[in-house]
Amino acid sequence: MSTVNSFGAKSTLKVGSTDYEIFRLDAVEGYDKLPFSLKVLLENLLRTEDGANVTKAQIEALGSWDAAAEPDTEIQFTPARVVMQDFTGVPCIVDLATMREAVTALGGDPKRINPLSPAEMVIDHSVIADLFGTENALERNVEIEYERNGERYQFLRWGQTAFDDFKVVPPGTGIVHQVNIEHLAKVIYDRTNGGVLQAYPDTCVGTDSHTTMVNGLGVLGWGVGGIEAEAAMLGQPVSMLIPRVVGFKLTGEIPAGVTATDVVLTITDMLRQHGVVGKFVEFYGAGVGSVPLANRATIGNMSPEFGSTAAMFPVDDVTLDYLRLTGRSEETVALVEAYAKTQSLWHDPSKEAVYSEYMELDLGTVVPSIAGPKRPQDRILLSDAKSQFEKDILNYAEPSTTDDIVDLESKHSFPASDPGSVPGEEEPTTRPVHINSGAPISASKPVHVHTPAGVDYTLDHGAVTLAAITSCTNTSNPSVMIAAGLVARKALEKGLKQKPWVKTTLGPGSKVVTDYYEKSGLDKDLEGLGFYTVGYGCTICIGNSGPLIEEVSAAINENDLAVTAVLSGNRNFEGRISPDVKMNYLASPPLVIAYALAGSMNFDFEVDALGKDHDGNDVFLKDIWPAPEEVQAIVDSSISREQFIKQYATVFDGDDRWRNLPTPTGPIFEWDADSTYVRKAPYFDGMTMELTPVSDITGARVMAALGDSVTTDHISPAGNIKAGTPAAQYLTEHGVGQRDFNSYGSRRGNHEVMIRGTFANIRLKNELVRAVNDGQVVEGGFTRDFTQPEGPQSYIYDACQNYQAEGTPLVVFGGKEYGSGSSRDWAAKGTSLLGVKAVITESFERIHRSNLIGMGVVPLQFPAGESWASLGLDGTEIISIEGLTQLNEGITPKTVRVTAVPSEHSPAGKQPIEFDAVVRIDTPGEADYYRNGGILQYVLRSLV
Repeated sequence: MSTVNSFGAKSTLKVGSTDYEIFRLDAVEGYDKLPFSLKVLLENLLRTEDGANVTKAQIEALGSWDAAAEPDTEIQFTPARVVMQDFTGVPCIVDLATMREAVTALGGDPKRINPLSPAEMVIDHSVIADLFGTENALERNVEIEYERNGERYQFLRWGQTAFDDFKVVPPGTGIVHQVNIEHLAKVIYDRTNGGVLQAYPDTCVGTDSHTTMVNGLGVLGWGVGGIEAEAAMLGQPVSMLIPRVVGFKLTGEIPAGVTATDVVLTITDMLRQHGVVGKFVEFYGAGVGSVPLANRATIGNMSPEFGSTAAMFPVDDVTLDYLRLTGRSEETVALVEAYAKTQSLWHDPSKEAVYSEYMELDLGTVVPSIAGPKRPQDRILLSDAKSQFEKDILNYAEPSTTDDIVDLESKHSFPASDPGSVPGEEEPTTRPVHINSGAPISASKPVHVHTPAGVDYTLDHGAVTLAAITSCTNTSNPSVMIAAGLVARKALEKGLKQKPWVKTTLGPGSKVVTDYYEKSGLDKDLEGLGFYTVGYGCTICIGNSGPLIEEVSAAINENDLAVTAVLSGNRNFEGRISPDVKMNYLASPPLVIAYALAGSMNFDFEVDALGKDHDGNDVFLKDIWPAPEEVQAIVDSSISREQFIKQYATVFDGDDRWRNLPTPTGPIFEWDADSTYVRKAPYFDGMTMELTPVSDITGARVMAALGDSVTTDHISPAGNIKAGTPAAQYLTEHGVGQRDFNSYGSRRGNHEVMIRGTFANIRLKNELVRAVNDGQVVEGGFTRDFTQPEGPQSYIYDACQNYQAEGTPLVVFGGKEYGSGSSRDWAAKGTSLLGVKAVITESFERIHRSNLIGMGVVPLQFPAGESWASLGLDGTEIISIEGLTQLNEGITPKTVRVTAVPSEHSPAGKQPIEFDAVVRIDTPGEADYYRNGGILQYVLRSLV
């Protein structure tokens, strides 16, 4: 409740027979020129002005925002709610449960630790596509999910009862972002505060970077680390600088044959090249009205991929129609319309706001595209996909002989996997795998080899071994989902089938998708090509792909094949999708079907036939691609408001499995000492009310020297736990068999597993180990252990344990875009718990930088234009960082002095190196967090 009303903005809005207290934007001079997103922030400040955290000066600064200036004004943003998924949400609730104990130990009331902002969690990241291609795949995968995750789910059920204003959407319901836009988001929030019914813009922060999907609905929100989300739940505002806003003008209409996925890949490519990290992007112009809500959500979803904080669409009639379709009440719709028009938040294409930067796209110029093989911004025109693959494969294939190398470079080509080829007569660049095509392709019934009914196939580099319709980006969009079903229908009518080495999965984002598939009959067409529903959840995009077909996996690993995955997701980082797959491509759902039919990335859809029809005629992609009118006809006849009302009526209830889980009770959680899933967090061990002064860093060792685009997946993987690694050793020692390792993501409630998994990605390239491997970089979670005389190669976790035993602090060197990707709090938590005190890079992605500060790790940047390599550093030095102690005096230094002195492990003749590193503690609030040793410690002290 606001305690100050400096601008006299408090007013009343009457909608129907209900009166709402609102804070009028027109009370602030300059409001009318602000972009939509900044108007939402302005209302937030007006409503929460208290004279301390939110001041009159901050509000005036926002009203007189200088679009051209670099951000320098800090504001405190108070989101209306927090939304979580279970991978990142479980550690949040673990931390809150641990904070209750810490508050008790410091003499406070444990019930003070309670969400002050409404918090909702959707359990969507735990289902794994173990079974696929069979009718019982969904049911069996859910059963396995509960067997694996029972401990976590019991803990979350406890949290649902122990904490006020915390709701859980049980497993098997949908993907968090799709559930958010279809049900949880209000657009305009109505809530009683201090006995007064208020109306204000719905805003949120989420523990998943794709929280921005809700931007398509006109809801300002973005992904934060779990650390920041916990603070927001506990009433702490999000400290931020008033951002630059990029105005992105849309004109024209999407042409026939082009999908929303093609549009979003084009926009991602454009914005990543332009540079929008830390900025808001806002779409405006006459073309906005022609963009369906589902397409807006698809674009908003990809905001992390192009790097912006948010990617906003304003509220208009399209928004209202979507709210009605998805089952919102007429009272809700009326409030949204009345509030938006009263507050000048309604989109008027004839009025143009002032923006910091301008971009434009004619939607009519978009062409079919895919992205890969390892970054979502690496767009490839579909017409160039084959030729680009022939170039990219040279970076992934490992030829076994000199002849192979010559063949690779001269031909730049690989024969497509061809069912007609005779084993034994393959080109030298192919590797054989023999699969019985008569057996069902199912993880529950392995394919047998060399049976009398069997047919032999050849598997090559580039073979599509996984084709997945998955992820919130596209499963929320009926146009592309129905297009996929129609491609499947037409393919079956022509007599085409998916290639037998392709694992096929379908992971709808909500049960409404299944409803409209069943109503249109497209479910049977998809199943005819092996695309059976494997679960309602994130599945493939998060790495929950499950095993590939057994013989295929064996052939890949025995022959070091560079095979591919094609998925309709938003993430394709190295090592993320499957440990067997080196090259991952993002594509629209209908193109996922097409690649399952083609069976290889070495395929040109314009000239290569997908197969032959019943009459022996070649069938090309154009022959089975649906017209826009066909797609729209099924959308109109198969999707209804009643489907949404029915599916979301009991969204928090869950099935019998959920309701029958034994649930602990009481305000303090009773930790199970034997649990390998949920353990008490160590962050508050030994904590006192008094601050420990900030000290400079001396005698530090370099734990990793890394290149550009190191993602949070590289730092804290979400997928498989590889046998033999420190995390696997821990689980084995605690009686967990390898088949029950589950994933890193599912074990985020256990810090012991997660510390061991930090920097453990199988594709991590630590340049530090090059010197002990004949100049080669060994991929994986390795470093050099300089506590040993020779500085041998070691697992990162093991080396860090030795450094901590010696009391040696650690630093990490990185390149550009360090920490891009998912808003993974464990990437910062694990870094901190390994003993890393500073990370020095060329640039940071927004969320990871703030998360490092939130865990007491200082983010520093090399001088502009310099890198660790250009400065002559190699990671063998002993590092000192001077100047941090100014923070004890309330001063945040702009730079600190870094000195790198050669050690006994450095090359002979190496000289000391000194440079000034830029301190990336960007706001006074962040400085407070760092002084306290982290954001959680800051919150805990403030509450006690």
